[in-house]
Amino acid sequence: MAQVAERAGITRTTLWQVEKGATHVSMGAYAQVLFVLGMEKDLLKLASDDELGRRLQDAQLVTGKRAPKKK
Repeated sequence: MAQVAERAGITRTTLWQVEKGATHVSMGAYAQVLFVLGMEKDLLKLASDDELGRRLQDAQLVTGKRAPKKK
């Protein structure tokens, strides 16, 4: 873990957050980790067209409303 973080130029904490899928971590950190692991071509999958996602978006599914927060 320390070696991957060092090679990617990020801290071990940031690497841990990348492994968790944290949304506040920069895309650059994700790209660096993928590059260090030899998986940089997998980054292209993120930009591919998501046919199922588009169909779901176009279906305009009705979602329930959340209950109010307890006071």
